[in-house]
Amino acid sequence: MKRFIQGEHRGQSTLLPESLDDYVSDTNPVRVVDVFVDELDLATLGFDGVIPAETGRPAYHPAILLKIYIYGYLNRIQSSRRLEREAQRN
Repeated sequence: MKRFIQGEHRGQSTLLPESLDDYVSDTNPVRVVDVFVDELDLATLGFDGVIPAETGRPAYHPAILLKIYIYGYLNRIQSSRRLEREAQRN
């Protein structure tokens, strides 16, 4: 069983457009958040995660969740429900 739920690689080709990176402009602040979190050593900061049980669903990767929280903080999104809608939309 996998330890974390991983998203699709953004560079992988899809039907329309060619890749998911085509949806995000080069000047979008999300790119800065992405690079910032990817450069962090999450294990040193305490984002270890847990090993799921045999029947449980794996957790989302801590880096993905941290990127979503930082995105919400930058866009003044205080509600977790609104942050969920933004994550689905964007």
